[in-house]
Amino acid sequence: MYSRDTSNSADIIDSRNVIDRIQELESERGILQDAVDESPDDTGYKQDLADWNGDYADELHNLKTLAEEAGQYSSEWPDGVCLIRDTYFAEYAEEEAFSIGAIDRDVNWPFNHIDWEAAAKELKQDYSCFDYDGEDYWVRST
Repeated sequence: MYSRDTSNSADIIDSRNVIDRIQELESERGILQDAVDESPDDTGYKQDLADWNGDYADELHNLKTLAEEAGQYSSEWPDGVCLIRDTYFAEYAEEEAFSIGAIDRDVNWPFNHIDWEAAAKELKQDYSCFDYDGEDYWVRST
């Protein structure tokens, strides 16, 4: 199971978590905006909304940009796709090889001599790269 982390420091991001976080942030902002609209003279609500904008507006913008860009590479975005950080891709390739049965974990040779960087480079042919807030991520192209 992958982490629910949607920051650009996560090794793997699940698109469903991005979708959920966008909805959560938009809901919070909507609730605060409604409170301001219903009580325009209440400076407390205005300050709460200003605080929210200071704390979360950039995150929401970055996640929406991520969803738009990565979503154009994968038709499976709403159903859940993995976004793999470039610096983690070789480890991802190794784990993927195990998960599909291409490599037996109980066998030391030749497993311990595989060039995972080269294997990852070849695997990337099926993926598209995009920038997420200054970090390169890969998504399987569908």
